[in-house]
Amino acid sequence: MTVHGKTVMITGASRGIGEASAEVFAEAGAKVVLLARSEIEIGRIATRIGERALAVPCDVSSFEEVQSAVSTAREAFGAINVLINNAGVVEPVAHLAASDPEAWGKVIDINLKGVYYGMRAVLPGMIERGSGTILTVSSGAAHGPVEGWSHYCTSKAGVAMLTRCVDKEARAAGVRALGLSPGTVATQMQREIKESGVNPISQLEWSDHIPPDWPAKALLWMCGAEADAYIGEEISLRDDDIRRQVGLIS
Repeated sequence: MTVHGKTVMITGASRGIGEASAEVFAEAGAKVVLLARSEIEIGRIATRIGERALAVPCDVSSFEEVQSAVSTAREAFGAINVLINNAGVVEPVAHLAASDPEAWGKVIDINLKGVYYGMRAVLPGMIERGSGTILTVSSGAAHGPVEGWSHYCTSKAGVAMLTRCVDKEARAAGVRALGLSPGTVATQMQREIKESGVNPISQLEWSDHIPPDWPAKALLWMCGAEADAYIGEEISLRDDDIRRQVGLIS
């Protein structure tokens, strides 16, 4: 599928992978809908991109807000062809025994329920049209425990399973569901992780992280037929073969 002329909705679009994805998809000719809580930031990005971008303030932990954002996007640009579930948080980093239950649950609300809400809002339309792509940013934390990240690991493990569930239920209807595990990316989240000083990931140097446009370009590649072999699965951007297919390395 070429994304030219297609409508792509991106959550967590105010910075990092989300911001880079908005730019990469717009450059490929897509109409991009930027969702985030920060109205000022997504407005700035949409203005920079131009008429093919729409900023819609939205808290993905609220299904009502997600539904409303989808309706606004449809009115402006038509049916949503691609959903990129990118919104996610890792703070507060804390050991499980000392974690704050309300803060722990809020991470689940954003990282896991927010992904479900996005899927739930766009899936009926995709199934009715017989086409659509749902891409979800996962993490290596979905597959192994990380100290201080019980909320993040749990949410990302759930996200990986949601991708598989969508594939199980909707592939026959023409819906493509894939996950992307990007590795460590040079974003604000990594600064927060660094400041926590907890677990080996916080000890990484800034130069160890890949730039945010790498996963953005991978997400664009995942919309094409070249990625069809990975439908229903999670693609790891740490894999050099994947990096070559995306065109990030030679």
